Amino acid sequence: MKVVRPIMTNIQPNAQYNVAAAGSLPVRVAAHQRRKMFSRFLLDTGVAAGEQILDVGVTSDRSYEASNYLEAWYPHKNKVTAVGIDDASFLCDQYPGMRFVMADGLRLPFRDRTFDVVHSSAVIEHVGSLARQSAFVTECCRVARRAVFITTPNRWFPVEFHTVLPLVHWLPTGVFRTLMRRTGRGFFAEERNLNLMTASVLSSTASANHDFQYRVSSVSLAGWPSNLLLNMRRIAAIAQ
Repeated sequence: MKVVRPIMTNIQPNAQYNVAAAGSLPVRVAAHQRRKMFSRFLLDTGVAAGEQILDVGVTSDRSYEASNYLEAWYPHKNKVTAVGIDDASFLCDQYPGMRFVMADGLRLPFRDRTFDVVHSSAVIEHVGSLARQSAFVTECCRVARRAVFITTPNRWFPVEFHTVLPLVHWLPTGVFRTLMRRTGRGFFAEERNLNLMTASVLSSTASANHDFQYRVSSVSLAGWPSNLLLNMRRIAAIAQ
C-alpha cells in the first residue's frame, strides 16, 4: 500500500517575524508583555525627557498594536530616532517629530556616543550567529553615551513567541531546525532569521564591552520569565 504524505505549506512570517494572526490571543499577550518591558525601559535606564533615544530595529509591520511600541508610547517623539532594515518611514507621519533612518543595526551610520540611550526590542534574536549578536550589542554600545537597553524572548519560556509552538524550541538546536524545515517553517530553521537566547548567552554578548556595566533581568508571564532584558550603563556616565 502506497503511503501518501501531505505536503506541508510553507509558513511565512510577517514583518514582525511572527505567524500569529493580528488580534489573536498570542498577539494580545505579547502586547501586554511589551507594556511591562516599556515600563522597565523607563525605569532601568532612567531616561530623561531631554535625552536623545535611538531605537534599533523598527519594523514595517502595521498589523500588531505593539509593533514599534517605543515610538507609540514614548511621549517625547522629537527625541526618538528609529532605524531598521525595513522601510518604516510611515512612522514619521504616524508619530510626528520622530526621525527614521534606514540602516542595519550592525553598521549604524552614527558617530560614537551620538545618543544618550539606545533601545532595541526583539531584534537581537534575528541578527544571526552568536558572533553577530555580540557585534550587534557592541554597535549599540558604540553609539550610546549613557545606556543601552535590549530585550529578547527567553528561550526557556515554554511557548516560542514567533512560531507560537510549545516546547519544541527546547530541543537541541539542530533538531529544532530540522523540525522547522519538515513542518513548513523553514524560515525559522535558518540561524540568520531566528537564534533564540538564554540569559547566560545574552550576558555573554555584553561581556566584551568593558566600558559598560551590565545585568540581565526579565519580565514574567504566569510566573515564568518570558523575556530577557539586557540593561547596560557606561561606566564613565555612572561616575559623573
